[in-house]
Amino acid sequence: MTLAYLTTPLLGLTDTAIIGQYGDAALLGGLAAGALVFDFVFSTLNFLRSGTTGLVAQAYGAGDTSEEQAVFWRAFMIALVLGLAVAALAPLIATGGIRFLGAEEEVNRALDTYVRIRLLGAPFTLINYAMLGYMLGRGEGRTALGLQILLNGTNILFSLYLGLYLGWNVAGVAWGTVCGELIAMLAGMTIVLSRLRAGQRIGMARIADMPAIGRMMTLNRDIMIRSFALLATFALFARQGAQFGTVTLAANAVLMNFFMAAAFFLDGFATAAEQLAGRAVGAGDRIAFRRAVRLCALWGFVLSGIATAALLIWGGGLIAFLTTAEDVRELAAAFLPWAAFTAMSAVLAFEMDGVFIGATWSGDMRNTMLLSLATFAATMVALTPLFGNHGLWASLHIFLLMRGLGLAAMLPRRERATFAPGPAASGTA
Repeated sequence: MTLAYLTTPLLGLTDTAIIGQYGDAALLGGLAAGALVFDFVFSTLNFLRSGTTGLVAQAYGAGDTSEEQAVFWRAFMIALVLGLAVAALAPLIATGGIRFLGAEEEVNRALDTYVRIRLLGAPFTLINYAMLGYMLGRGEGRTALGLQILLNGTNILFSLYLGLYLGWNVAGVAWGTVCGELIAMLAGMTIVLSRLRAGQRIGMARIADMPAIGRMMTLNRDIMIRSFALLATFALFARQGAQFGTVTLAANAVLMNFFMAAAFFLDGFATAAEQLAGRAVGAGDRIAFRRAVRLCALWGFVLSGIATAALLIWGGGLIAFLTTAEDVRELAAAFLPWAAFTAMSAVLAFEMDGVFIGATWSGDMRNTMLLSLATFAATMVALTPLFGNHGLWASLHIFLLMRGLGLAAMLPRRERATFAPGPAASGTA
């Protein structure tokens, strides 16, 4: 899954590099702002991936194959309805993003173009989330890797052709992404449906089981609030960067690609924690649960150290590759160490998120994220007037550390309650 997730930041880096070749900071800032709006919407809906993973993993651990299928079909139907709604609301979402960010006019035009096109592919994106969650819950990492490579590989090829070769710039990059999502959805559904046909058929009564749907909706609600708070943090980060000027906005956008690359680098072990923790909870195996937590944390810290060192060594060259604008290059290089060390600050947060999602302890995860968001806002208000963009990056590090340490402090209590004799606490209320 680390290999699978690494293909996603490659897409972001490619899109940035394509637009960076135009040498226009406004286009680069518009791409970054448009991607932020898109991410704000779809990361909020990422419960279709992570919530599905946790529930399928627990059903897998309990040996309940019928429930595995039922979870997938519930997630699929939610994805289809929400995807169509998001596509219909694309113009309103684009307008809201423009008003929130308050950037310059040229940035706003690029943002509007990118968001309106990207959101047309919302049904494909959300169905891909549901399929990925189902596969990861079953531990089918290689299949998921293949689909992620297909999705992001076709995305990159279409973006290069439309955005750079045909000269469509931001619109070409957006259409390239829609094409990649559609192709991946068709391939993924072909795989999933062939497997479901080969297994035991389940009826609509099992899919429409109200207690199970209620549990899924509670879990999804908490993950959605958590994701909303996470994206609100990144939105505030981008908005504050925009207030420092277009060049700072563009430089931060380049550096956030490094943070996202490191994040996806670590997400492989976070996903392993989701699957293994969920499977252990479903089987009632406390020893397996503790071993999963320990090993995922250990290897997560090893990978975060490697990611930080790599960014410190090669980050300057990557900045030069991503943009030809000299003022953006110079400013991004000045703030490179802040971006490089985000991997170290974030690793515990990623791993704990995986454990809590797999175990479906979503209430604690939601509350910790909301508290971390409030802390970020407070530190940003306090530090940016004194230290400018340095204060903004420092606030982001405090946010990441608080997330991880807060969940780690809650872990022993939740473990005792879940694996105690008698009925396990749900943790989702």
